[in-house]
Amino acid sequence: MGFVNDREEGERHGQDYFSPDCGIGYDAQRGGSTRHSVGPHAQGEAAFKAQNYAKALELFEAYLQEAPQSVAARRYRALAFQRLERPEDALQEVMAGLRHHPDDASLLMVQGGILGELGRREEAIQVFSRILQQDPQNGEALKERGANLANEGRLAEALKDLEQAVKLLPKDPWVYNHRGMVYFCQHNLKAAVADFSTAIKLRPDLPHAYFFRGNLYRYHLNQPDKAMADFREGCRLGHPLCCQEVEKAAPDIGAKSKNP
Repeated sequence: MGFVNDREEGERHGQDYFSPDCGIGYDAQRGGSTRHSVGPHAQGEAAFKAQNYAKALELFEAYLQEAPQSVAARRYRALAFQRLERPEDALQEVMAGLRHHPDDASLLMVQGGILGELGRREEAIQVFSRILQQDPQNGEALKERGANLANEGRLAEALKDLEQAVKLLPKDPWVYNHRGMVYFCQHNLKAAVADFSTAIKLRPDLPHAYFFRGNLYRYHLNQPDKAMADFREGCRLGHPLCCQEVEKAAPDIGAKSKNP
């Protein structure tokens, strides 16, 4: 049972994983213009939020002609490439931004996420570690490094990061989802169920947590009724593996109804 990449699986459907610019002046500090309230920058943001990623790429490219050192434009282009499942292009976009701003945490976060998506997890871990050297209290970096460490089988290190991340991001369901997976891999099933349940409480429409908790109930805790409830809800929310579990159980349910 592998870990889930936040950007790849949880935030792909039109939600920007990163916060938008903090207001007028952010780009000016990084070599960009502040005059984009009705220009290609604002239009690019609108296209991105509308999930028109190809148009967003075009608009932010136009904006970069005016402000070639813009961090925000590079970040949005990288995220748009990710949504279009073009991670190599996304990585090139981030690298272009880092040439001008090598220590920008927002670009480094995107870089680490792309590297993790490409399976280059040791490199991703190094990037998140670099962020944490600058800001040891960066909860997002701790969360992402923890998930990558866990995927590399470094469970003790992953748990240390994720426990810190939980303290810094107590309302983030993905922190609990990731830590629940670590607990599962360490055979701490009670703690795993508790974390998946917290993730569901914080975000009831998170299908991955239903799948993982249902898997524990079905295959490890002998609670098939709870498992099926989770699989059905996860399937309703669009998780294909939950739907497969519901389909697999259908013959058994039919047999039981005929032979009470």
